[in-house]
Amino acid sequence: MVLVAVFGAALLTAVLLSGLAARTLLSTSFLFLVGGALVSDGFLGLIHITPDSDIVAVTADLALFAVLFTDGMHVSFPKLRQNWKNPARALSLGMPLAFVGISLITHYLVGLDWTTSFLVGAVLAPTDPVFASAIVGRKEVPPKLRQLLNVESGINDGLALPLVLILIAAAGPTGGHAEASLGRIALELGLGLAFGAVLPLVVNGLVRFRLLGAEPKLQPLLPLATGIILYAACHLTHANPYLAAFSAGAVLTAVSPEAKTAFEPLGEALAELAKFAALLVFGALLTPQLFADLSWPGYVAVFLAIALARPASMAVSLIGTQFDRRERLVAAWFGPKGFASVVYGLLVLQAGIPQGEQAYTLIAVCIAFSIIAHSSTDVPIARVFDVEELAGIPEADAGTPPRLPNQAVQQDPRR
Repeated sequence: MVLVAVFGAALLTAVLLSGLAARTLLSTSFLFLVGGALVSDGFLGLIHITPDSDIVAVTADLALFAVLFTDGMHVSFPKLRQNWKNPARALSLGMPLAFVGISLITHYLVGLDWTTSFLVGAVLAPTDPVFASAIVGRKEVPPKLRQLLNVESGINDGLALPLVLILIAAAGPTGGHAEASLGRIALELGLGLAFGAVLPLVVNGLVRFRLLGAEPKLQPLLPLATGIILYAACHLTHANPYLAAFSAGAVLTAVSPEAKTAFEPLGEALAELAKFAALLVFGALLTPQLFADLSWPGYVAVFLAIALARPASMAVSLIGTQFDRRERLVAAWFGPKGFASVVYGLLVLQAGIPQGEQAYTLIAVCIAFSIIAHSSTDVPIARVFDVEELAGIPEADAGTPPRLPNQAVQQDPRR
């Protein structure tokens, strides 16, 4: 119950400071991260959590599932068809370049073998939809830039997952059974995609039966029930829950916009709670010993992964686009690591890879520094644009993320 009490106190503090956080460098995400570190064994010793604790895997798993499910519901296929070129360049060119860059940095600076280095690159290449929303959620930022970061961060987690699983299988003690591992991974991904596409269609069909239908006050629970069933079904059948979550949210929005509208406030609140819980638990893993275990070349690699690999790869992918210099710089910088990398890093640690502990230490420290750096710079970046109304850029055509109706300029609900 100590962990519950700590979470409640951290949540109260975050809510009370959220108004200040929206106007300053202070970040509620940073508060939970620091709060978890302070109550862990490294400082006050109120809670005892290790990377192999069940609560670590469960909270990270639930948080990523909830975030991807709600992010999937923010995908508008009509708008995506109109504005697909920039996100496609970021995903097809920028992300692979970041993956290769981080892998090279890891191999030559940290000294991990090539397979494990590529695994670290795959884990750290995707950006996080939660922390990217710190920019996506600000009306000062041009709509086309918000749309780019929203789509990129929402999709690249799922794109990185197959590569992470394949590299874990190749680097692990059973790497000799690569064909069987690839077949299992393909089955898990296929089942996840199928469950995510079919279950919302089934639920939507049930709602349209004459004798069935949700009472207005219970309508927000319909997508919630769908998500719970989907989560359980994936874990019972070993289907991939993350691909299922994102695809289910997107399909549900496409077939039932009214369900998405009814669920959005509840879904955002639940995703926030899951995010904060995972941040608190992850913060508890950030002990002084963890940071001491990383060598100085490892810290150089962390700095280059955040300050060079992502910015350079995104800058290259945006060459020839209609983004101006300021927008390209913002898109290049704002590539935060987050929950997907946490979950994938835990998979690396638990897989029994020979160099798994070194890889996890590098991944964890990189995520921690990325959260601090990116959650502390979103307000200054938004103020760079300093635009109350974006004249000449119709929001509907510019691809404004559908998560932002009537949202106040100064308030970011995901901080």
